[in-house]
Amino acid sequence: MATLDKDYWDNRHKKGDTPWEIGKISPPLKAYFDQITDKNINILIPGVGDAHEAEYLVAQGFSHISICDISPTAIAKVKNQLKEYPHLLYITNDFFKIDGKYDLIVEQTFFCALDPLLRNNYVNKIFDLMSKEGTLAGVFFASHFQHEGPPFGGDINEYKSLLSIKLHIHQIQMCYNSIPPRQGNELFIICKK
Repeated sequence: MATLDKDYWDNRHKKGDTPWEIGKISPPLKAYFDQITDKNINILIPGVGDAHEAEYLVAQGFSHISICDISPTAIAKVKNQLKEYPHLLYITNDFFKIDGKYDLIVEQTFFCALDPLLRNNYVNKIFDLMSKEGTLAGVFFASHFQHEGPPFGGDINEYKSLLSIKLHIHQIQMCYNSIPPRQGNELFIICKK
């Protein structure tokens, strides 16, 4: 397996090799965001990719959004795409090296991009980045894949075991509103600190 470092991800973004990209906000996340009434919460979106979730959030009036990606190419593209929203905070860095406290951490194709050996580190870092009442919310794949990743899959029992080490699992269920190619293969997970 290739080393999933800054150069690896930057090259993928330079080539446009992002097959997980769906061209719009993920419907399960849109439905979740539409239920949030406090537009002043601090939000972190790691592994931002093409930033459809960030774009939707700012268009809905959310004012404290941080976007993190290890790829300078991905961040530069998003900065250009979202230049009319100057209050967004861009973090070009390894997720495991960032700091801050966030009320909401959004999961959308970031966890599945990490080497599975880093999954415990992911949970520890999420816990550290969450504010006292913080939430992790987002979409996780609901099956293992036949190919060598990324993306890397997983299953509900694996996620329950992993996340519950540090977090309270508030919800874990199959998405009812996935895009057609992902129907039956996405879980929506909400965890609290």
